[in-house]
Amino acid sequence: QRVAAQRPREIVQACRKLYQTMSFQEINLRAISKETSVSRPTIYNYFESKEEIFLFILKEEYEAWNEDLQRILDAPMPMTADRFAREVAKTMEFRITLLKIQCMNLYEIEEHSRQDRLIEFKQSYRKALDTMDACLQKFFPHLTARERGDFRYSFFPFMYGVYPYVYPTQWQRDAMATAGIKVRQTSIMACTRQCIRKLLAGAESTAVKRRNGK
Repeated sequence: QRVAAQRPREIVQACRKLYQTMSFQEINLRAISKETSVSRPTIYNYFESKEEIFLFILKEEYEAWNEDLQRILDAPMPMTADRFAREVAKTMEFRITLLKIQCMNLYEIEEHSRQDRLIEFKQSYRKALDTMDACLQKFFPHLTARERGDFRYSFFPFMYGVYPYVYPTQWQRDAMATAGIKVRQTSIMACTRQCIRKLLAGAESTAVKRRNGK
């Protein structure tokens, strides 16, 4: 029983390992099985597809990120917009797998996962949304629920697209060079920090206009 209980973790860790050197398309259950003590037919006892394995990885990534956000939430007040942007940006440096998976294959992963597994993932995603909202309420109490919502529903979509801007493939670099597009060297942290600062500046401006009756 103990061995059986450890098998899902072994499967997930094998998939994580393969994803460091292989693309989502290249990874299959046969390759995952070779990295484990679990046969391919046995994998189906825990996951119906490789997409469900990746969905589980995303769930773990969001839970880990939510813990990072919770530590920010637990920080003593006050916190300036610049510091908040910096602290959240730091957490993104450790979530490269999250950013990579969801920018490239999330739609396919969700479409090929069972509904109960998808709901479990969405619950973890919801926790991150809620913790971010709690941070905004604590450190920027003058923002309305609508303004906090605008922040969240701008920042979370940003997370879906930042990875390819920071990590373009050589194939993409060559194409952009031929097209005359200059590749800007940046980082996940720099992009995230800039995004949050601009979103908070916009929220602050809206709040000021509201207080002034404009």
